[in-house]
Amino acid sequence: MARDRKPFRHRSRLIAASLAALTLGSTALAEIPAAAAGKPKGHDVSSHQKNVDWQSSKAKGARFVYVKATESHTYRNPYFNQQYNGSRGAGLMRGAYHFALPDKSSGQAQAAHFVRNGGDWKPDGWTLPPALDIEYNPYGKHKCYGLSKVKMAAWIQSFSNEMRRLTGRRPVIYTTTHWWNTCTGASRAFASNHALWIARYDSATAGALPAGWQYWTLWQYDNGSGSGSGSLPGDQNLFNGSMTQLRKFAQGH
Repeated sequence: MARDRKPFRHRSRLIAASLAALTLGSTALAEIPAAAAGKPKGHDVSSHQKNVDWQSSKAKGARFVYVKATESHTYRNPYFNQQYNGSRGAGLMRGAYHFALPDKSSGQAQAAHFVRNGGDWKPDGWTLPPALDIEYNPYGKHKCYGLSKVKMAAWIQSFSNEMRRLTGRRPVIYTTTHWWNTCTGASRAFASNHALWIARYDSATAGALPAGWQYWTLWQYDNGSGSGSGSLPGDQNLFNGSMTQLRKFAQGH
C-alpha cells in the first residue's frame, strides 16, 4: 500500500517491497495483468505522492482511488485534502483508508480517529467504502504486532464494529493471504460481510485468497514500481466488476 507512515518519521515504501516478497516473490507487474483487462483501473496514494495531478491520472485511465487518511490513533495524512477532494474534482470515485497499528491502541479507538479525519462515508455514488489496511508490522520484530491470532481477529472486529456504528458501512479489508492466514489463524469470520482488497504483485492473477473469501473486490497488482506508460501515482489497482458495479459498490448496494 502506498503510505508515509509518519508517526515514527517519514519512511519510504519498505512495506510495499516486503509485501511483494511475502507473496511468493517480489517481481512487480509493469502493466495491467492480461487476465484482468477491461476491469476499472484505479490506484492508491499517501503523503508519499504529495500533491497529485488528478487530471493526468484520469487521462491515464484511473476511475477510482483510495487515499490514506490516518494511521494508528494520532496521524493524519497532511496531503489528504488535496488528494481526496482533488480526485473527486477530477471525476474519480474515491475512498479513504486507515493503516492499522494494532499494538498502539484498540480497534475502536483507531476507527474513531479514522472517521474523524476523513474516513467517513456517504451513499452519494462517489464515496467508496472506508478501508482498513492490515499487514505485517513495519516497525518491529513482531510481525503480528505481538497479538495472538484470537486477539488479532478481535481487534479487527472491534475496528469493523465501530466503523459500522459511525458510518453505516463495514470496512473493506486490505491484506495479503500470507498475513491473514498467519496473523488471524485463517479466520473466516469476516468474509461474509467485508469486501476483500487483496495485494499480490507477482502473478497474472490474484492467486489464492485469504481464508473464507471466494472472490476479491479490489486487487492491488503492482506496488508502484511498475514503469509502464499507463502507470498511475502510487500503487496500481483493479476493481472486480464493471463501472456500473463499481458505482453500486460505492452506493452500498
